[in-house]
Amino acid sequence: MPSPEAVHEAATLQDELRSLLGHQKVGVRPYGQHLLIQMLTDDEPHTVARLTNHGSKHYGAAFRTHSGRWEPLPGGGSRTEAAELVVTLLGAYLDPVNY
Repeated sequence: MPSPEAVHEAATLQDELRSLLGHQKVGVRPYGQHLLIQMLTDDEPHTVARLTNHGSKHYGAAFRTHSGRWEPLPGGGSRTEAAELVVTLLGAYLDPVNY
C-alpha cells in the first residue's frame, strides 16, 4: 500500500499533466518510489512513463519502450519540472488521438 505522501504526489502530478496536456485521459498511480504515468484507453491503463523520486523532491523521468524496458529521459528536477519534461519529450505518446 502506497504512503499517503505518494498518493498525494500522484494526484498532484496527475492534475499537472492533465492541465499541461489539456485532456483527462492521462492518469498517475504510485508504485514504490515511482509515479507511473498512464494513458487511459477503453478504461484500461497503459503505462507510458514514470517519475522516480531521487530524494529531496528531485525526480528523474523514464519512458517505457515497446520491449518493456525503462529508458531514462535527459534532465530532471522538481515534480513540476519533470512533468514538463515528459510532456515536451513524450507528448505524442500522451495524446489520446494516437490510441
